[in-house]
Amino acid sequence: MNKPTTAAQKATWGFPKPPIKWAGGKGQLLFQLAPLFPEAFDVYHEPFLGGGAVFFHLKPARAVLMDNNRELMGFYRVVRDELDALLESLNGHRNEAAYYYAVRGIDPETLPPVERASRFLYLNKTGFNGLWRVNRRGLHNVPFGRHKNPKYADVDNLRWVSAALRQAEIRCGDFRLAGQWVARGDFVYLDPPYHPLSATANFTAYSATSFGMEDQERLATMFREMAEAGCRVMLSNSDTPFIRQLYREFDIRTVTARRVINCRASGRGPVSELVIRNYE
Repeated sequence: MNKPTTAAQKATWGFPKPPIKWAGGKGQLLFQLAPLFPEAFDVYHEPFLGGGAVFFHLKPARAVLMDNNRELMGFYRVVRDELDALLESLNGHRNEAAYYYAVRGIDPETLPPVERASRFLYLNKTGFNGLWRVNRRGLHNVPFGRHKNPKYADVDNLRWVSAALRQAEIRCGDFRLAGQWVARGDFVYLDPPYHPLSATANFTAYSATSFGMEDQERLATMFREMAEAGCRVMLSNSDTPFIRQLYREFDIRTVTARRVINCRASGRGPVSELVIRNYE
């Protein structure tokens, strides 16, 4: 079973926080989510990693981390395996509009892993509202953010993040692949793109593919399969009748979040979200 973090581990890992800003990040909700996590488990699995707030909060002894965003997962691999080279590359960036658009215009496929990860973090930290968004061709299209002093080389935190990631396998792919690696006694946290509250509220543009109702249904099927396999499974999603119906036989709780990524200030208010579990 997962053992509590020791003093020696804390000294090595510090207290990492997500190194990037990501739509739907769970940092603001951790104080509400923490009492709902299982007290003990074997391996931690997170198939929709995003900013990784829950992973960095739990700091599990063993983890399998996934996302279908290649830029994101390549970034995490570099932070884990080549941090010094990444820090050196980050020192060469400038917080200037012309430079930003030049970097944004580079095809990431032409870059080696370290430079690709450096570009990713730089754009995330200096783009408008800290947003990562791509068009249908998968190209980053967020305008320059005009931040006064963006901290894209937070050395201490990146070192803590790197240490935490050494406990993890980092994989890129569809969430359904996670079913191949789970086992009885594991804990799976699912934080998919949320089902939209309205026809105009959908935001899944952190990757080039959308996440529709059929995907939500596939996810609910996997939730049941993992529950039947003896895993503890916890899922976050929007509070809609569709989601409540999909998971009607499970434990459903509500938490209150505040939208922080929205083009309109009026859209950044409190909203009810669901936390669904197969355990109590």
